[in-house]
Amino acid sequence: MLSLKSAIHAGLALVLLLGANGAAQAQDRRVPASAAEMKLSFAPAVKQAAPAVVNVYAAKVVANRNPFFDDPVFRRFFGGSGQQRDQVQRSLGSGVIVDRDGFVVTNNHVVEGATEVKVALADKREFEAEIVLKDARTDLAVLKLKGGDSFPTITFGNSDELEIGDIVLAIGDPFAVGQTVTHGIVSALARTQVGISDYQFFIQTDAAINPGNSGGALVDLSGRLVGINTAIYSRSGGSQGIGFAIPVNMVRVVVASAKGGGTSVKRPWLGASLQGVTPDIADGLNLKRPAGSLVTGVTSGGPAARAGLKVGDLITTIDGQAVDDTDALGFRFATKPLGGHTQLGVIRGGKEMHVSVPLIAAPETPPRDPVKVRTRSPFLGATVINLSPAVADEMHVDGEARGVIVSEVEDGTPAQMVGLRRGDIVQEVNGEAVKHTKDIERLTRTPQRVWRLKVNRGGQILTTTLGG
Repeated sequence: MLSLKSAIHAGLALVLLLGANGAAQAQDRRVPASAAEMKLSFAPAVKQAAPAVVNVYAAKVVANRNPFFDDPVFRRFFGGSGQQRDQVQRSLGSGVIVDRDGFVVTNNHVVEGATEVKVALADKREFEAEIVLKDARTDLAVLKLKGGDSFPTITFGNSDELEIGDIVLAIGDPFAVGQTVTHGIVSALARTQVGISDYQFFIQTDAAINPGNSGGALVDLSGRLVGINTAIYSRSGGSQGIGFAIPVNMVRVVVASAKGGGTSVKRPWLGASLQGVTPDIADGLNLKRPAGSLVTGVTSGGPAARAGLKVGDLITTIDGQAVDDTDALGFRFATKPLGGHTQLGVIRGGKEMHVSVPLIAAPETPPRDPVKVRTRSPFLGATVINLSPAVADEMHVDGEARGVIVSEVEDGTPAQMVGLRRGDIVQEVNGEAVKHTKDIERLTRTPQRVWRLKVNRGGQILTTTLGG
């Protein structure tokens, strides 16, 4: 048995030992002195990036029309006042300052239709902002802050350098609780078939992303921007560990267009129709695995034709980077700067070769000349535009097709009810060929008892007869 004196000495020794350990632990809490030590804490990366991450408040006025006021008897008894009351819809998202002059990148869906946009910085300052550029194809938008100067900015990284398993941080304002940082890893790269935007080549992460994070920053452990958080996969509306970010290499292209004074993004035009490689196609081509992008059509006079691409060619690389599918090729090609050439690796007849494709924008010839049909006809509520190489590339339709293309269909209109869709190419109305949007305007001016339409939908010709 331990004596009282021995116990006291042992207790004192234990206290001294604990005190010494506590002092040692206190000394260990210091600022990391090297890149290797910095990785022991995320704080330096957060301090580097967080000041440039902002809250984006968007508001739009929506007309709230009471359908009863379409009834003349109702209007007679209740008068015309109050037929329409405007409502203000508000949305909240995040954004990232990418230039000291106040350029902010966010998601297009955060500011879509907005009539007023305000931005709150991490230091509590607030600024009104104008929408400089919206790019629905990437779901990105660029804002410009009004007033102020020398804003905090974030450094761009290189999303091509990311690897699966890398640690990343998501910074934004989920559920409007205030700026929040979460961490996770890169779960997957080049994620396609997500159905969010035209260019599907997303970074997938398990860092918690929730409503309000849209437009916020995905950063690496050096505090560099590697992606813009844009969507989550969720059955509950909250984070389930599957989030998607737009790679910063695409963000860079959109921001450059906005800073250059553009209101739209000019991208290289390939001038070719492409198809993914299925296992059956891979067997037919004697490929080891189904990868690459198969050329199914070449637009005459386009860059692909000028480079010598042919139907049946299999594109496997672009500037030495492998492309597993058509979405990967589309992303890689779209991030190339205009001017110069890009090298495509091609398999033709079992032989590998390279072709040099000029990087030029698709021409807007003829001009779009949009027409919104307002007269009583199957097209009432639809907007049609002229078909040009630029429009064909933007809307993923055959550039050799003839007619005008439906660019928008309003909900609840006759055009929607008869089944017209965005991307439909109208070729004939009542037996008369449609070559220009003015033809639609003229042909729908007079009501008809019967309407006969000929429409090209995804290469399939549809004909229908409708009552007037």
